[in-house]
Amino acid sequence: MPRVSFGEWVESAVDWLQSNLTWIFDAIKAVLGGMYDGVNAVLGGGEPLLMAAIFAVIAFWLRGVVPAALTFVGFALIDSLALWDEAMATLSLVVVAAVITIVIAVPMGIWAARNNRVSAALRPVLDVMQTMPAFVYLIPGVMFFGVGVTPGVIATIVFAMPPGVRMTELGIRQVDSELVEAAEAFGTTPKDTLTRVQLPLALPTIMAGINQVIMLALSMVVIGGMAGAGGLGEKVYAAITQLQVGLAAESGIAVVILAMYLDRMTGALNERVSPLGRRAAAKVAAGARRLKFTHYKPGTAVAMTGVVVLALVAGGLNIAGSGSDDARKGQASDGNVGQGQKINLGYIPWDEGIASTFLWKEILEQRGYTTGITQLDAGPLYSGVARGDIDFQTDSWLPTTHKDYWDKYSDQLDDLGSWYGPTSLELTVPSYVEGIDSLADLKGQGKKFNGKIIGIEASAGMMGTLNKKVLKEYGLEGEYKVVSSSTSSMLAELNASIKKKEPVVVTLWSPHWAYGKHDLKKLEDPKGAWGKGEEVHTVAHKGFAKKAPAVADWLKKFKLTEKQLTSLENEIQDAGQGKEQDGVRSWLKKNPGLVDTLAPLPGGAGGTQEGKDAGKTVNMGYFPWDEAIASTYLWQNMLEDRGYKTTVKQLDPGPLYTGLAQGQLDVQFDSWLPTTHKDYWDRYKDDLTDLGSWYGPTSLELTVPSYVEGIDSLADLKGQGKKFNGKIIGIESSAGMMGTLNKKVLKEYGLEGEYKVVSSSTSSMLAELNRSIKKKEPVVVTLWSPHWAYGKHDLKKLEDPKGAWGEGEQIHTVAKKDFAQDFPEFTGWLKDFKLSEAQLASLEVEIQKGGAGKEKESARTWMDANPDVVDQLAPVGS
Repeated sequence: MPRVSFGEWVESAVDWLQSNLTWIFDAIKAVLGGMYDGVNAVLGGGEPLLMAAIFAVIAFWLRGVVPAALTFVGFALIDSLALWDEAMATLSLVVVAAVITIVIAVPMGIWAARNNRVSAALRPVLDVMQTMPAFVYLIPGVMFFGVGVTPGVIATIVFAMPPGVRMTELGIRQVDSELVEAAEAFGTTPKDTLTRVQLPLALPTIMAGINQVIMLALSMVVIGGMAGAGGLGEKVYAAITQLQVGLAAESGIAVVILAMYLDRMTGALNERVSPLGRRAAAKVAAGARRLKFTHYKPGTAVAMTGVVVLALVAGGLNIAGSGSDDARKGQASDGNVGQGQKINLGYIPWDEGIASTFLWKEILEQRGYTTGITQLDAGPLYSGVARGDIDFQTDSWLPTTHKDYWDKYSDQLDDLGSWYGPTSLELTVPSYVEGIDSLADLKGQGKKFNGKIIGIEASAGMMGTLNKKVLKEYGLEGEYKVVSSSTSSMLAELNASIKKKEPVVVTLWSPHWAYGKHDLKKLEDPKGAWGKGEEVHTVAHKGFAKKAPAVADWLKKFKLTEKQLTSLENEIQDAGQGKEQDGVRSWLKKNPGLVDTLAPLPGGAGGTQEGKDAGKTVNMGYFPWDEAIASTYLWQNMLEDRGYKTTVKQLDPGPLYTGLAQGQLDVQFDSWLPTTHKDYWDRYKDDLTDLGSWYGPTSLELTVPSYVEGIDSLADLKGQGKKFNGKIIGIESSAGMMGTLNKKVLKEYGLEGEYKVVSSSTSSMLAELNRSIKKKEPVVVTLWSPHWAYGKHDLKKLEDPKGAWGEGEQIHTVAKKDFAQDFPEFTGWLKDFKLSEAQLASLEVEIQKGGAGKEKESARTWMDANPDVVDQLAPVGS
C-alpha cells in the first residue's frame, strides 16, 4: 500500500489556519483568558480560610453537617500545604471549561435525542473526541493559542464533551414514550413537552453526565500543566519531571480533595434541582431515627445569606490586603527599575535551565519587576517564546541540541547571546565500571548493561544525535537500545545503580551537578561523533528588547563560569523541592555583589551613585511642549537616581517665569531664546540665571511626508496647490509661527491665494498628518524642530533658501537667581547638558508611546535603552 500522507495534510491545514485565521484564535484566547481571569480573581482573591468556609456552607446546603466539616478540613489542608493559589487556579480552569462544555453539550444532546440523523452524525465525532489521546489536543492548542490557560481549557472542553452529550441524549431517550405521547395528546407544544416532561424526568441522567464532565475536566489538569496552564497541574508535572516524590504527593492530595468535593457536590445538586431527587432526599431524612441533625440541610435562602456574608468579609479583607500591598509597592527601593512590569520566564526542567531561570527571577524581582514562571517541554516552550506568551528562556543549546526548534521559530526569536559554553554531550558510567573508558569500549559489552543506554526526553536534540550518529559511528546499533525517559528518571536510575554498584550507562552533559555528587567517567569520543561543544543561549521573542530594554541589555551581557553554575545548581539541590528561589537567595548571599554585576543599575554597580547634594529638593516647572515634558521628566529620573528629591509642576509660560523669578520654582528647561520667549526674558532677566543652551538651533518649517515627490523646498509648492487641496495645515492661530507663515513665508514664495492656512491646534495638525500618512495622501503641515513627529514618521523639512522663517533659536535652561549657590553640583551638570536631535526625538517618541500620566515611567524606559546617559549627563566623583 502506498504511504498516505495524512500527517502532512494535517500540518498543511494547521499552517493555513495559523496564517489566515489568527484573528479568530486571538479573539477566542481573549474571551477564554478573560473568563478564567475573572473566575480566578473571585476564587483566589479571598482569604483562604474564609473561602474554605464558603465552600463548606455550599456543602452544608447540599449534603449536610458532616460533609461541610470535612470540606472545611480538606480545603484548610490545601492551604496548609501552601497550594491554595494553585488549587484555586485549577478550580477556575475546571469551572470555565465545565461551564462552556455544559452549555454546548446539553443542547447538542437534546438535539441528538430529538433527531436520529444528528445522533448518527455525532456518534463517530464523539468517539474520536473520547478516544483520541488527550495529549494530542495540546499540540494544535499550543500552536493556535500559545502556552497558558487557553490550550488547557480547549483540550479540556474537547476531552470532557462526549459524556455530557451522550448522557443528555440517553436521559431524554429513556423518558417513557407513553408520557410523551400523553402530553402531545393533550395539545402540549414540543417546547413544553421538552421543558416540562422530558427534561425533568431526564435530569438525574443529565446531572450524572455533568458530573462526568467535571471529573474529566479535573483529570486534565496535569496535561494542561504541560501547556503552561498553571495550577496544580504544573506542580504535578514539575514533580514528575524532576522526580520530586514529596511535591507529587502534596499536589496529588490537593487534586484528590478538589475531585472529591466537586464529585460530591455535583452529585448532591441533583437532589436540589430535580423533583425525583428532592423526593428521594426527603424519604431518607424521614427514615433517619438517630443523629437527625446530621441530615439537616439549611434552606437556599439561609445558605445564600451565609455565602454572601462570608464573601463580603473575604472581599473586605482582600481590599485591605491590596491597600497594604500598594503601600509596600509605594516604598520602592532605589533598585526599582522595573516599576512592576511583568516578565514571563519559561524553562525546560534541566538543571542549568532551572538554576539560571530562578536566578533571573530573583534578580528581576530585586530590580522591581513582576515575574511569571512556567515549566514546559522544549516544543511548547519555543512555541510560547515565539508567540510572545513567554518573554525569554535561558536554556537554548545551540547549534545542535535545539537546532530543529531554532530552525522552525528563528524568524520570531531573538538570540540574546551565549551565557555559558562550550558544553559537551556524553555517555557516562560510574567510575567503578572498569574497562569502559570510551565509546568504543561499549562495543561487545551490551550484556553488562542489559543492552540499555538510559536516555532523557525523546524530544531532546542529543537523543537524536545519539540514535542517528553516535550508535552508528561506534557500531552499537542493535546491541543497545536507547531508553527514552526524562532527565529526572535518568538521574534516578543512575542513583539507584550507584547504590547497588551495578553497571549503568546514561546520557549526560557538562555542566551538570551529577559530576559533583557522584564519581563518574565521561566516555571519550575519539571519532567526534557528538560533535563540537555547544553554547547555552538566552532566547527571547521578537520585540522583547523594546518591551524591556534594560532586561535585554542585562541578558546580552550575562555570563556564568562553570564553578558559579555548578555551585548554584548544588545550592538549589540542597534547598529541595519547591524551594528553588530560596536556594538562589542562599547562593547570592555567598556571592555578594553578583546581582549588581549581572543587572547593573543606572549610575554604576552597587546601585545608583548619590551626588554631593543628595537629599536636596529641586522644584521643576514646565509648560506642555513636547521637548519641555521630555527634558523635565528625564531630569526628574536622573536627579532621583542621584539621591535628590524632586517636585514637578505644569504651568503656562507666564506663571512659570514668574515662579522662577520669585524663587518658588528652581529651574525649567524650555526657554526658546532670543525670540519666542524674549518678552518673558526681558521682564524677569534680573531675577533669573541662564544656564546655557542644551539644544539648537531650532527651526520652524513646512513639512511633507517623504513619499510626496518633487516637493523639497518652499519654492516647489508654487503651482502645486491642487495636490494639497489648496491647504496648509497649521496650529493655533495665536502661535508666533502662524503669523510668520501668513505675513512673510507665503508672500516671499508667492503662495498667497493658492494656499489657505488652516488654523487648528497642534493635536489636530498632528492628527491630520497621521491620517494622511495612513492613506498615503499628500499633505503639508506646519512643524518645528525638535519634534517627536520626525522620530515617528518619515518626513521632509521643506528647505527655505530665502530664509523667510528667520534664524533658528536655542533652547536654554533657565533657573532662579541664586540657583548656583543652592545647587552647585546640579548647576555643573546643567551647564554641560546637551541632547542631539536623534536623542531628543527618540525620548519624545517613547513618552508619546507611554501616554498621558506615564511620562516619568516612559523617560525611565528610554534611559534603560540608553544605559550610559545618567553617567554622561550627571557624572559623580569627577
